[in-house]
Amino acid sequence: MSPRSLHTRPWWVAVVSGMASYIDSAAITGFSTSLVILQQALRLEQWQVGVAAGALTLSIAVGALVGGRLGDRFGRRPVFTATMVLIIAAVVALLLAPSFTAVVAGAVLLGLGTGADLPVSLSTIAEAADDRNRGRLLGFSNLLWIVGIVVNTVLASTVGDWGRAGAQVLFAHIGLVAVLVLLGRLTIPESANWKAARAERRAGVPTIRADRARVLDLLRPPYVVPFLALLAFYALTNLVANTSGQFGTYIVVTYGGATVAEAAHIALPMVPIAVLGYLWFMKVADGPRRFLYFQIGAVLMISSKLLIVIAGLNLVTYALSALLAAVGGAFAFEGIMKVWTQESFPTLLRSTAQGAIIAVGRFAAAGLAVVTPLILDAGVTLMYVLLTAFNVLGLAAAWIVFRQRRATRVFDEEAVVEPAREAPTAGAAS
Repeated sequence: MSPRSLHTRPWWVAVVSGMASYIDSAAITGFSTSLVILQQALRLEQWQVGVAAGALTLSIAVGALVGGRLGDRFGRRPVFTATMVLIIAAVVALLLAPSFTAVVAGAVLLGLGTGADLPVSLSTIAEAADDRNRGRLLGFSNLLWIVGIVVNTVLASTVGDWGRAGAQVLFAHIGLVAVLVLLGRLTIPESANWKAARAERRAGVPTIRADRARVLDLLRPPYVVPFLALLAFYALTNLVANTSGQFGTYIVVTYGGATVAEAAHIALPMVPIAVLGYLWFMKVADGPRRFLYFQIGAVLMISSKLLIVIAGLNLVTYALSALLAAVGGAFAFEGIMKVWTQESFPTLLRSTAQGAIIAVGRFAAAGLAVVTPLILDAGVTLMYVLLTAFNVLGLAAAWIVFRQRRATRVFDEEAVVEPAREAPTAGAAS
């Protein structure tokens, strides 16, 4: 019996583990809204608001990098349990924060917890699934990410004028969800794949999953090509997505002649469109047409920014751009990145690779955000030329590498013994 067959409730694992994406989106949007409130309540200066926001973003990246490695070394279960405790502690700190220093400390804890949880939770989902539903279950985490944004937006619209109490409600929402997720995760056993890999490594059995456990293995064949391709794919396309999300309203209002209300009327219908796209992706994620849909999505994503380069920025072109990006991104962005990452690396490197890919994407987005206003001052067309180039390069990297790679190859082969390789010393830890 294979380790994967020991899992009996893959959808329960997908829901409870996938709530990492819900908490990630709720933390980012909730903290952003709460900072506006706390700026008045704690009399924060503008630079302090920027530092607190940056602390959260950078901490998520660091958390993903560290958490992914810890998940491969010590197991999925202890890490994704500890991350929820860390998030709960962060929420308590933010609820009681009396000063700027306390807000930054809470932001760092919140970022580290959410960042570390993402790669480990995705590996837990992938290892609880099988070849028939792995893509669907991983794609489900994208839906939970959208739900987190929607719920937090509704909450913010209700409590946004409550002053300090409103910020506390937004933080309490994150904490309550973290408590419920923690309780749910106590019912999930350690990944059978990880336990098997650790046992084989300790016993000196030279299977692929036991032998390939060092970080440097990611930079050697056969993993270096998919690893670098995924780094480029996600980092570059995430630059586009993050810029559109963080500065979209600012761009169309400042340079496109729209009002804030008009920009909101464009953004609102994109949510159900994105949800429908994610549901469609879940339907095709485990089938033979998955790469065909990726190619269609890639064309739509490139076209979304190229449209503004060619036709200029106004309310109509901005709306069409948002529509193309919403549909294309469902098939050629984060969802497929998660699936390819889980399929490309063996058990004791899986969350390490996922964490590194997420971290590089977040670091790159934070860096571009700093200079985006300067680029826009030089010309909005220049900004969209750069965004188009980022899309082309990132999607091309994925297309070149993954058009010929067989799906689920590592899951099929990682239990194979490698007679040509020297077995690791018995008792060695990964």
